[in-house]
Amino acid sequence: MAKKTVATLQTKSKRLTKAIKMVKSPKTGAYTFVESVMDPSMVNDWLNKK
Repeated sequence: MAKKTVATLQTKSKRLTKAIKMVKSPKTGAYTFVESVMDPSMVNDWLNKK
């Protein structure tokens, strides 16, 4: 099960994207959310990496 949420943020000179993905903990099996703000071109690479 995966959740993908992408929001576009704009600052003065840069365009940034906040990406949120749901990651399953190997110890407990519970899901946690990991957030990161990055350049829009890096979002797919970040979401695909484990």
